[in-house]
Amino acid sequence: MTLSAAITPSDANTQTKTWMWRGFPITYQSQGDQGPAVVLIHGFGASLGHWRKNLPVLGERCRCYGIDLIGFGASAKPTPKLEVEYTFETWGQQIADFCREVIGTPAFLVGNSIGCIVAMQAAVDHPDIALGVAMLNCSLRLLHDRKRAELPWYRRMGAPAVQWLLSVKWIGQLFFGQLAKPKVVRKILMQAYRNPEAVSDELVDMLMAPAADIGAVDVFVAFTRYSQGPLPEDLLPLLPCPAIFLWGTEDPWEPIDLGRELANYPQVKKFIPLEGLGHCPQDEAPEIVNPILLDWLSQDATA
Repeated sequence: MTLSAAITPSDANTQTKTWMWRGFPITYQSQGDQGPAVVLIHGFGASLGHWRKNLPVLGERCRCYGIDLIGFGASAKPTPKLEVEYTFETWGQQIADFCREVIGTPAFLVGNSIGCIVAMQAAVDHPDIALGVAMLNCSLRLLHDRKRAELPWYRRMGAPAVQWLLSVKWIGQLFFGQLAKPKVVRKILMQAYRNPEAVSDELVDMLMAPAADIGAVDVFVAFTRYSQGPLPEDLLPLLPCPAIFLWGTEDPWEPIDLGRELANYPQVKKFIPLEGLGHCPQDEAPEIVNPILLDWLSQDATA
């Protein structure tokens, strides 16, 4: 399986390119040559293809970019710790450098799931590159060490035990091998999406392709053992730009009732519930998400 197999063309006008970052190839797509710059940042286990229904539409009025974070999609998957630390600080730096070296201007950052944390980390660490942040079903990081500390003792033990087991190389490889199967991936997606018709063969194939790349197992294990770093409530008070939230009301992984608490920070201008949608609303219902993003971009770009 080649790296390019992970890429799903968004549109005939979409260009797929490679950018070298710290000596590693990073894959990105772009569309549009006018208007504000927008960077689309995927979630864990996903890739820029998760924005294939959004990039062409946003690209009609913006300079729109979708990027594979290092370790995911068709981008390089260097050895954890020895070559790259897979942390939000690393990914935030990647996004900031992309804005400076490839785009050449500050940008609006749009994230899904952990991509929201990456977007906020980039904006907090590099205020000069961020015009605003839109977050779709932000990861609440419920397995974070500080979150687990609030649980009863008998509920704290499960995740660390699993994380330790996955650190044993053959166990991690076995677990990943069982997970990276079309039937299993489809079953997981059917939990995350409320509309089963959105769980297409194209989507399953797109998410499966990078699993065959050398290094994919090590990246997966490294992130599943990453229970440190920032929580959204750490970053929001430091955010140097306005933010909005879009949240699928039927998300089984990031409950909207907990997500609503993030709307209390002054940096958050809007919290928009997306009725009946799951964890990845940009892919499940682009006809709902795209107009909201375009409206946000048009208002903030002229503010």
